Amino acid sequence: MSLLRRLPKGFLYPQTVLTTRFYTTQSPSPDTFPDVPTVAYYDEQVNKAGQERDLETLRHLLNKRVRDSCFNSSNTFKFITNTESSLSLLDDLTKTLARLDNGFPRKTAFDSLIARLCKLKRVDEALRVVDIMASGDFGLNACTFHPILSALTRGKMMEKALRVVELMREIKVFPDVTAHNYLLTAYCFKGDLTAASEVLKKIEEEGLSPDARTYDALVLGACAAGKLDGAFVLLRRMVDDGQSGQYSTYSNIVGALLRLGYYTQAVKFVMVCGNRDVKLDTENYGCLASKLINLDKKDEAMVILKEMNRRDLSMGHKLRNFYEMNGS
Repeated sequence: MSLLRRLPKGFLYPQTVLTTRFYTTQSPSPDTFPDVPTVAYYDEQVNKAGQERDLETLRHLLNKRVRDSCFNSSNTFKFITNTESSLSLLDDLTKTLARLDNGFPRKTAFDSLIARLCKLKRVDEALRVVDIMASGDFGLNACTFHPILSALTRGKMMEKALRVVELMREIKVFPDVTAHNYLLTAYCFKGDLTAASEVLKKIEEEGLSPDARTYDALVLGACAAGKLDGAFVLLRRMVDDGQSGQYSTYSNIVGALLRLGYYTQAVKFVMVCGNRDVKLDTENYGCLASKLINLDKKDEAMVILKEMNRRDLSMGHKLRNFYEMNGS
């Protein structure tokens, strides 16, 4: 049974009638390639062939770039644009991708096309490509669905995102922790801790290990719900689990402290969490100092800036000027 037939009614746009034909232009001679081709070079050539609808040349390029270790990028299918004329190429394009070399060249080309469609917010068309991958056994896995889930959750289309996760399970493509994290982050962003807890339960039931993004989402949810104690507990558990926190993880807690007027506590929090990663400390200290200055909390900001100066952490021009003008 087709994957798409199990989608809710109205999920897909009506399929465009395709009239594009294959072009049979001879593949370019190897002599036309530079001695050391690059990813950017191949992207340029692939997009040129795509714009000219020269699909045979495009097939040759997609195979050859993998052999030259110039793997697909976010620009590989840039010739696909959000117009009906461009999207009318999809049927013939997917037939071309199905004829690529088995394994990595074909699978990554399909994945790149799906990512491009999702960037254009054409999730329905991306799911049509998923269906082709499933029916052809072209290496469909959880990573293939990441751009789809990202597009749906960012667009706040949670019911559709959940339906896609159900479809993954039906075709034995089980969600990984990244797939779950897209749902978790969306729920935590709006402070829906009940729904977030259900996603976390799924992660645990399926034997997956939470990663830094999982904790980042949970901390975001706790802060959004005003549960700072819970955010601190999660941060402690993250460190105990050996996960390196993301900048946004700390930023969410700092933001919550500042909103509550806990300026001194925000300074202490950033300093206590410091001395582990220079780049992370630079971001945390610098952003907190900027926020304190904007809140007219000069004394607290100077505590942070003096520590940055002592540790020789990089300051932006505005922070450096403020420090020099107000330093004792």
